[in-house]
Amino acid sequence: MSTIFSKIISGEIPAYKVAESNDFLAFLDISPLAPGHVLVIPKKETDYIFDIADDEYMGMWIFAKIVAQGIKAVFPCRKVGIAVVGLEVAHAHIHLVPLNQVSDMNFERPKLSLPAEELTQIAEDIRKAIVSVANAE
Repeated sequence: MSTIFSKIISGEIPAYKVAESNDFLAFLDISPLAPGHVLVIPKKETDYIFDIADDEYMGMWIFAKIVAQGIKAVFPCRKVGIAVVGLEVAHAHIHLVPLNQVSDMNFERPKLSLPAEELTQIAEDIRKAIVSVANAE
């Protein structure tokens, strides 16, 4: 069964993409915990993150690290938090959330509702920051 994330990968559903490779995709969460909340997914549909093949699993974390560097450049924060919950969509994904305190990563608190224009700008800013970070290395 195709998940909402698979439909984003195929282009059936639009997303605010921030980074993409042959194997992975990163896009804004449309109901974020904080501005700059990004989801990183493998393009190969796999429900449970620990079922991903070792090489792909390690590649996903390297990809997430690059995206996190872009997030931190756009949203000055103490750290970019990482969470793998995996219960809300049956497609492995990593949450990357700018945070300044532990409560910023509380998934039980109300989610934000940001206007499309703001999401578009955030995605563009993170994309540019990722390119800038990559060029600096």
